[in-house]
Amino acid sequence: MQLPSRDRYDALYRDFVWDIPADFNMGVAVSDAWAAHSPARICLEHFQPDGRHLRMTYGELSMQSSAVAGALVDLGVARGDRVALLLPQSFATVIGHVAIYKMGGIALPLALLFGVEALEYRLKVSGATAIVTNAFGWERLKTIRDRLPDLRHVILVEAEGEGALSFEALLSHAPLARPVASGPDDPALMIFTSGTTGAPKGALHGHRVLAGHIPGMQFAHQGLPQPGDKVWTPSDWAWAGGLLNALLPALLLGVPVVSSPAQKFDPDTAFRIMAEMKVRNAFIPPTALRLLAAVERPREKYDLVLRTVGSAGESLGRETYEWAKSALGLTVNEFYGQTECNFVLSSSVAYGISRGGAIGKPVPGHRVAILDAAGKPVPPAEIGQIAIHNSSPSMFLGYWNAPEATAAKFSGDWMLTGDQGRQDAEGYVEFFGRDDDVITSSGYRIGPGEIEDCLLGHPAVQLAAAIGKPDPLRTEIVKAYVVLAPGYAASAALASEISDWVKTRLSMHEYPREVEFVDALPMTTTGKIIRRELRARAAA
Repeated sequence: MQLPSRDRYDALYRDFVWDIPADFNMGVAVSDAWAAHSPARICLEHFQPDGRHLRMTYGELSMQSSAVAGALVDLGVARGDRVALLLPQSFATVIGHVAIYKMGGIALPLALLFGVEALEYRLKVSGATAIVTNAFGWERLKTIRDRLPDLRHVILVEAEGEGALSFEALLSHAPLARPVASGPDDPALMIFTSGTTGAPKGALHGHRVLAGHIPGMQFAHQGLPQPGDKVWTPSDWAWAGGLLNALLPALLLGVPVVSSPAQKFDPDTAFRIMAEMKVRNAFIPPTALRLLAAVERPREKYDLVLRTVGSAGESLGRETYEWAKSALGLTVNEFYGQTECNFVLSSSVAYGISRGGAIGKPVPGHRVAILDAAGKPVPPAEIGQIAIHNSSPSMFLGYWNAPEATAAKFSGDWMLTGDQGRQDAEGYVEFFGRDDDVITSSGYRIGPGEIEDCLLGHPAVQLAAAIGKPDPLRTEIVKAYVVLAPGYAASAALASEISDWVKTRLSMHEYPREVEFVDALPMTTTGKIIRRELRARAAA
């Protein structure tokens, strides 16, 4: 698959036609298809802090995933069964994914950061019959396993446990004779929504979801693959960003992917990984980019060879956009999507689509509109709900065992994202905020993103979140929660200074009337700020 070469975005978007084979299996596409003619080609590299980095070839990935697929079948795991993966970035994680797709199962990626209640909920709702995890995950599973009657098999990586199987033993199993025949719409992957609004739901995707991400991947990363390209993300592969904005599309395109040990995000370590592993293409969410800004003159300190950086998950904002141009010497290509339908809007400086404060334009092959409450397109520059046409191949099949919730997600042929945005006359889409996050103050509708972006321009602010606090006079007032940059101390004077900073740069109705300093902001495992927790805290 290759995004056609065109000189202009308009021609590229106009002429794009999907070409997804009727026989398409994600596991085969990211392993066997390459192993057939380039078995020695490197597909994975693993960063080790001691410098003894690891490598895996497509031939090894193909053989080992087929062995695990065969073992799962012999264990009685059937086509359509959900198999959970509770692992960090690692070779075993990739082998597990590919094996599940090859034998016709449904992969259920889970984050190691989940507590026992979150794990129990997802495993119970999905009805997972097997799980692959490590010693850390096993300790959590042991406390809830008797409450999971569907979970028949626990497979441990580099660990032992009573009543559990060894992943390493599975690798020596006779390989699956032949991957199951899979079509684009056959179920392959279930990713639970991050739960920023309401209980998490299992978004079920078909094998076509991978094909649906390729145009966006090549658009944002400007012609991927190019000679020497290599992909890395600090994002957990358990969520759509890490898995579908980096890992699987890169493997399909023949681009090596760098993995790194699970850890709390550290800016210097991130720069070290990118420099030492010669990363050329990075997917770095906005929150992580803002933390990277704490490292002064990174290009002098680290031998970076970055060619492209993509970012999504939260609004990037003009401040972070400009910081990257100055500090990294490149323009971050912001893009947008949801767990249910991903990578549908993007910037691409190579195609002249880039503007600070805007996400970008529709990715070739995807239709995006801004709709009003009646489901009708709004005029340019007016705020409405971002919606995605159901013709997108990255569109989910539906929520697991939740037909009513699935139906409520659509208005006719359009999937409603729940995100507010506006599109200008040139076609650029700007993110305004989640429906629930929009602040109503003195008759004004205020998006938190613009305020947060402005707050980040103050030298004392490392991270910030803006929410609406109930107010009897104004309906709501803007309240800011601020994590201070190193070297700054909280004080009433600093709070007033930060408030005035916004007042003089945005408008009199948008500045935070309250500023509260906090040590950290509540975030989902995907790096999104959970503003509902902050709203509840402010209203208490």
